[in-house]
Amino acid sequence: MTQGSLRVGVIGAGHFGRYHTLKVRSVPREVLVGLFDPDTRRAAEVAKEAGCPVFESVEDLLAQCDAVVVAAPAEFHFELAVQALRAGKHVLVEKPVAATLEQADFLVTLADETGLVCQVGHLLRYSAEHEAITRRITRPLYIEATRIAPFKPRGTDVSVILDLMIHDLDLVLAIVDSPIAQVDALGAAVSSAHEDIANARVRFENGCVATITASRISLKTERRMRLFSEEGYLSADFGKRELTMIGKERGIPLPGTGGFRREAISWKDHDSLHAEHEAFVAACLDGAPVVVDVRAGRRALAAALAVADGIEESRRRMEMSGLIGVV
Repeated sequence: MTQGSLRVGVIGAGHFGRYHTLKVRSVPREVLVGLFDPDTRRAAEVAKEAGCPVFESVEDLLAQCDAVVVAAPAEFHFELAVQALRAGKHVLVEKPVAATLEQADFLVTLADETGLVCQVGHLLRYSAEHEAITRRITRPLYIEATRIAPFKPRGTDVSVILDLMIHDLDLVLAIVDSPIAQVDALGAAVSSAHEDIANARVRFENGCVATITASRISLKTERRMRLFSEEGYLSADFGKRELTMIGKERGIPLPGTGGFRREAISWKDHDSLHAEHEAFVAACLDGAPVVVDVRAGRRALAAALAVADGIEESRRRMEMSGLIGVV
């Protein structure tokens, strides 16, 4: 390994692969080695933009790297992460970490056995909003999360649960920090072969309840989270990069409210992807704790699969009652 720096390659030159490739160029102590994508034309376009070489195979790229970013389509995340870890390379793998819990468990064991970093790309965990929420809310009672966007062909190889909802599932799991007791869910495939809209009600063993909605067939983009807790009410807009909290400890006093205060925060320059890569470098080079390790990725995957199971159960009940036809 180059002293004081991490030689990083990127597998996948798609939407997120491009972002990761360009980001590696700007992060201190990361050195961009190059990228691989079976779509050679797309790989050449991204490589030209980033000023790096294109490798002819994953094996060739791994031979020149200390670490890789796996930003290939979701169906390849597991096998590419396994290949990289077995080659002795640290891994930053995009979400979902795998397709099944058995695969995720295998990655947990492999990362433990090799002693290598296997970080999962749940980007919200590196956001300024997440840090602000966890500093203010420690005893959530109810959480409402909405993540909707217009339809785009990208990401439709998996359901909206694994494409969009998993972001909020991971964040809610980190905030609540309690096992899931029950999941009720509804969803439907509208424009693809998988669910394009989904709603889940997640009840935790500590009594907290979260309602999470995801859609990729909406007219607008909205990424919001509202939290009700013993500390007060908090609203976070991940799109506008704004947070508002009504409580009794922070912010400007609200006259005539019996001591309530309003705090408003906004961010314009925080780069979550940059923070994710800096955390990856710190884990690989300095031995810092992995912020979102493969166990956290496994936990988010388990929650997403529980939502998918809940949708199937709801569909069966509706078919039995005659509310929907049997396909």
